[in-house]
Amino acid sequence: MQHPALLAAFRPAQWNRALAFDIALILTGSVVMIACAYLSFPLPFSPVPVSSQTFGVLLIGALLGSRRGALAQLAYLSQGIAGLPVFAGGKFGLAHLLGPTGGYLIGFVVGAFVIGWLAERGFDQHFKRAVQAMIVADVAIFSVGLAWLAYFVGGDRVLAAGLWPFLPGEIFKIALAATLLPIGWKVLRKF
Repeated sequence: MQHPALLAAFRPAQWNRALAFDIALILTGSVVMIACAYLSFPLPFSPVPVSSQTFGVLLIGALLGSRRGALAQLAYLSQGIAGLPVFAGGKFGLAHLLGPTGGYLIGFVVGAFVIGWLAERGFDQHFKRAVQAMIVADVAIFSVGLAWLAYFVGGDRVLAAGLWPFLPGEIFKIALAATLLPIGWKVLRKF
């Protein structure tokens, strides 16, 4: 059964206000992604930096739902392509999107849609189900990212450069996001 994502529960019924609400959520989601991109540091053995971006994707997708979450990621990518220094390390431009980390950036759109779709089906309301949904979304992000990265580093190095160093952080990000979402629903139900 489909229900609204957490923040979509506040969506006004009137069409013009609902549109303004959707645009505000999408743009806010892209700004959150920018902040998450700036919380990053490079790894000497990988072209992929450690960042809090996957946490942002998981939270934004779950809070906004599948369509708004994916649109927030597209807005974020559009800002970077347009020349704003919004990608990890202050990078920008189409060349960066086509570089080694481009698959992860595209994967953010897929991951936000996946977690949003699962959140719209209630996976965000309880810790265990939220963890399961976020693992699925993370697999979507890393699948696209690793497939793209393999072109740049080779299939024999792709897991060492693009997956293994990130797993401890992903476990922490998933646990944090999966803890926050059910709390948000409990607060919403009280009001």
